[in-house]
Formats: sequence, structure tokens, C-alpha cells
Amino acid sequence: MDVVVPQVAQEVDSIITTNLTSNMLSPTSSLTSSSISSPSTLSRYENQKRRDWNTFGQYLRNHRPPLNLARCSGAHVLEFLRYLDQFGKTKVHTQLCPFFGHPNPPAPCPCPLKQAWGSLDALIGRLRAAYEENGGKPENNPFGARAVRLYLREVRDSQAKARGISYEKKKRKRPPQSQTSQPPQPPPLS
Repeated sequence: MDVVVPQVAQEVDSIITTNLTSNMLSPTSSLTSSSISSPSTLSRYENQKRRDWNTFGQYLRNHRPPLNLARCSGAHVLEFLRYLDQFGKTKVHTQLCPFFGHPNPPAPCPCPLKQAWGSLDALIGRLRAAYEENGGKPENNPFGARAVRLYLREVRDSQAKARGISYEKKKRKRPPQSQTSQPPQPPPLS
């Protein structure tokens, strides 16, 4: 039996709401009108985090078979990240490409467009935070799974090699130590 859902309910269904069975906000649950907050009061980061959370929820709903968040694992997160590659805008040269290792290739090539490592890293950070803010336990967070961290490292390294760019951690600059605690010593007399 098909259920007809009013247009308003369909539009609002993509907003994160309370899933009463797990006491956790879920991108796949239905909406209550009291849970809508004004998007104008949220920061750019919070708005992006909400959009990312909704996008992941839509991915779970469209997954075959549909998944609920409680059954989502690091493998599903990796599947989502690979799915997102089709919308990428970063040219990643293959090892067979003559421009492999060149940051600014002089001519076009047929290499695939993928999501940039920085975009994926930021996305995972926002989804990881959203999961925990919405009642998920940190130890069960699929966005913090070891497989996801390893995948991000692999993407970073392969994109760095393909473009001839190294991603090295920036070293913190240490503030200069002041010598004011000890007065300067006069040179020894000879």
C-alpha cells in the first residue's frame, strides 16, 4: 500500500530531527515543527555542517538496501566518499599520464576529476562533529573509523604525488624566548 505524503512534509523531511527510538538526531527521521531553527542564526560552518548531514542522510535513504544511521559503518562512509568523487573538480593525474607529478600541466588530459583531499577532510570533520552533536557516541562514530582515516591519508598522498605537491604538516613557530631573567654578564678579564 502506497502512502501519499503531503508536499510540505516532503520538503521538510530533509531537515535533521529527533529519532525518538534511539534518542539521537538522525538524517533519516521525520520532522517535528518544534525542531526547525532559523538558518539565519547559524554560522556558515553550522549551515554547511547541516547541509552535509542532510546530504549524507539522503545518501543513506537512497542506498540499496536503505540504511539507518545506527547500522552505518566506516565502510559505508568510504562508499559515500567514493560516490562524491563523481562531483569532483580536481584533476588527479594517473601514473600513465605525461603530466603526472606536474602541479600546472601545460595541456588538457583525460585524467579523472575527483574531490580534493582538503574538501574530503573538511567534510569528514563536519560530519564527525554533527554525528556527536546529534547524540552519537564518539566510540561508535563511523566518520572517525580507522578505515576512513587511512583512506583520507591515501587520497592526500596520491593527490600530492599526482600533482607534484607535498602536504607536510606545518610546524608551529615557537615564540622567541626572552633573556630578561638574567642580566648580561661582562666578558671575563684576561
